[in-house]
Amino acid sequence: MLNELGKKLAERWVSLLVLPGVLYLSLFYVATALGHTHALDLDRLIQDVSARAKEPIATTGAGQAILLAAILIGAAFVGIAAQSLGSLIERVLLAAGWRQWRRPMSTVVGPIVRWRRHRWDRADAAWQTQLSAARAPRPADRPDPNARHRADRKRNGISVERPARPTWSGDRLHAVTLRMDRDYQLDVATVWPSLWLVLPEQVRADVTSARTALSRATTLAAWSLLCALLIWWWWPGAVISGVLAATAHHRVRVTSDAYAGLVEAALRVHAGDLARQLGSGHAGPLDETLGFGLTRHLRGRPGL
Repeated sequence: MLNELGKKLAERWVSLLVLPGVLYLSLFYVATALGHTHALDLDRLIQDVSARAKEPIATTGAGQAILLAAILIGAAFVGIAAQSLGSLIERVLLAAGWRQWRRPMSTVVGPIVRWRRHRWDRADAAWQTQLSAARAPRPADRPDPNARHRADRKRNGISVERPARPTWSGDRLHAVTLRMDRDYQLDVATVWPSLWLVLPEQVRADVTSARTALSRATTLAAWSLLCALLIWWWWPGAVISGVLAATAHHRVRVTSDAYAGLVEAALRVHAGDLARQLGSGHAGPLDETLGFGLTRHLRGRPGL
């Protein structure tokens, strides 16, 4: 078991830290070797690599071992830096509890949230207008349904619920808390830890996988920032950074949507299982009575 565990840890270490780190170090070498003037000169790069391969440290076994160790350590260090930066980016993007952030971050986020709310309110009003028109008694008075669908997509493109955070992904996760409280009087922060213990193994695996995918997406955003540092020596670094940033932006939205959807589905489907485990005697699907009861039971009584 220890051997298999060691193999899995080594595989994760290589795939998550070393390989991306080696790729970044390779780009850094290319950037410093070519510079802005000869940015795409492949012959110059080949000549530089050939010259360095003839140096004494690269021609002896001991030197090659030291060089390999240095590359692995450097790659791991860069990978750890990317992971840490990715965690910071994730915290900023999801912006949970941004009102408690210190200045100047809180003063910057506030206007962004208000601007997004203004846009959402306008888009929601347009959608409500289309929806009301679609309910006209006479079919001839009903507008083209495509206009209503476009208004709905425009509103959801800003946020699936009224914005409370500065980004779409942050609001997508916040929407789960908002809907559970609005529809069932259920506090997700209170109920979720206990619900996690009674979820089926496959559901927990799916939720964990979706959460991991979100973290990897924000780590990709961190790699785009690290690649942006290469612009100082090598202008193609801007292209690489831009491609990674665009990919990371798309993946963060997709993975946050998938993660939020799984969490909400788990709450709706398995809240009754938690109630039965707690001995509440509630039968049937999740409703306001069950949601409020679970929240009150798990929150406990305040200290006297």
